[in-house]
Amino acid sequence: MISILISTVSLLLSLTVAWVTLCQRGKLCMTQPKLIGFLYDLPGQEPKVFFRAALYSTGKRGHIVEAVYVKVRCGESAQTFNFWMYGETKELMIGSGLRVGEEGVSSNHHFLPPRHASSFEFRAGEYIIDAYAAIVNQNAPVLLCTVKLSLSQEQAAALRDPTKGVIFTWGPDSRCYRGDVLQGPVPYYLRGRPQNVEAPRETAP
Repeated sequence: MISILISTVSLLLSLTVAWVTLCQRGKLCMTQPKLIGFLYDLPGQEPKVFFRAALYSTGKRGHIVEAVYVKVRCGESAQTFNFWMYGETKELMIGSGLRVGEEGVSSNHHFLPPRHASSFEFRAGEYIIDAYAAIVNQNAPVLLCTVKLSLSQEQAAALRDPTKGVIFTWGPDSRCYRGDVLQGPVPYYLRGRPQNVEAPRETAP
């Protein structure tokens, strides 16, 4: 009887583990972005938000991500950046479907506002950035992370020049971001879409 009981419990545990790990998709998550950039997409000089982070799933089945977008708020000013590109500079792709498993996908993420959106300015102040993902077969978007940043008067003044940018670096020890104005040419990993590539995107409502 004892051996039968032990075998039954082991079987139930194995079935439970198989259900949790193989049948459940888990939750889509994003790591704390290591780099966040406020800059401009040249030559159009449109404001752009840059992330360096990894997407991952807590389940083995993973998720198919249709789109990622960010909402940027500063005081009463708010703007959605919903045109998403990801990857490395030489392989930068328009976000139109990405499978994310438990092993994760680490890449650069570039976000632009809708074409002809109302003018958005990077002004000095406290910023709240919410990153969302639209997932296949899910009606509501998933909130991936919320980031709080502070843009100083000096940094905001530098951003009046579309050739400049401000990069915020995450300090894992201090648990906060430090912003620095880019000096010199924009690094390759921060550049926008590859040259001579122009993709249509939705207009602002």
